[in-house]
Amino acid sequence: MSFSYSDFAAALKAGKAISAEDVLAIRRWVWPDGAISDGEAEAMFTLHRLARDAGAGWADFFIEAIGEHVVNGKSPRGYVDDAGAAWLIGEIEHDGARIGATDLELVVKVLETALNAPDALRKWALAQIESSVLNGEGPTRQGDVRPGVVDEAEVALLRRIVFAAAGDGALVVSEAEAEMLWRLKDATLKADNAPGWKQLFVQAVGNHLMAYSAYKPLEREEAARLDAFAADHKSSVLGFFGRMRSASPRDGLRDLFKDEAHHYDPDQVGAARAVTDDEQAWLNRHVDADGARDPYEEALLAFVEEDRAGC
Repeated sequence: MSFSYSDFAAALKAGKAISAEDVLAIRRWVWPDGAISDGEAEAMFTLHRLARDAGAGWADFFIEAIGEHVVNGKSPRGYVDDAGAAWLIGEIEHDGARIGATDLELVVKVLETALNAPDALRKWALAQIESSVLNGEGPTRQGDVRPGVVDEAEVALLRRIVFAAAGDGALVVSEAEAEMLWRLKDATLKADNAPGWKQLFVQAVGNHLMAYSAYKPLEREEAARLDAFAADHKSSVLGFFGRMRSASPRDGLRDLFKDEAHHYDPDQVGAARAVTDDEQAWLNRHVDADGARDPYEEALLAFVEEDRAGC
């Protein structure tokens, strides 16, 4: 039996639940060629917004399919551009639609799987969590409204976002992210927060002050050249290796793609671990803001001192 998008959309409007069989039918309809077009992705978002009762099967497929479209749908694969990020956020927020857990998980998955993505996506995801914590309701909350509390699900999401792979600052917590974590700490200081919240706060802010990362994705133009080379079936494989015959494989690849390798530099690692005057001033300003040190700040300062002692 063939799948009719219009009939299925009408059924969803009437309150139909999405079954496992429906998910399989939609998968066969939207993914017969292994790729999802812009029109098909928009159609899937329409179904997602219409669905009132959708189980884990739909959420898993929706995240997989839209994530693949956003991250790998256009060349170079793995690179989300500004237009792609704006489209994704626009579809999620379409006509004031309620943002759900599946929408937030989709953006987090994109940040985790992309090689590079605009900061707008990371900021959007963090803003959803901050709002949920402060207001007690949002995409991270199911059930009771509990403002001013960080729960375990939010700890897990925050950890995934601030340490996500996408972006030039991959694995290094930015100042904006550290500021947001400090705001959450202050807003939830006396709450019965999840046990992992203090550890995440200390590790993430400590990372901001002392972390080093040599990772930097290829520039978009270089990645596009690499994609084009891989897709060029007319190129001679023998010719490719012929160009490399007089040099090492690394030199040959560098000549072809102009890719500068990043090396572990102990001096740079040491410099990053040393808290600079500006970083110390930032830390002092936050710790001294209310004239008293709370347990989170004490734990952070102990973490910084312990790391200094180990340098």
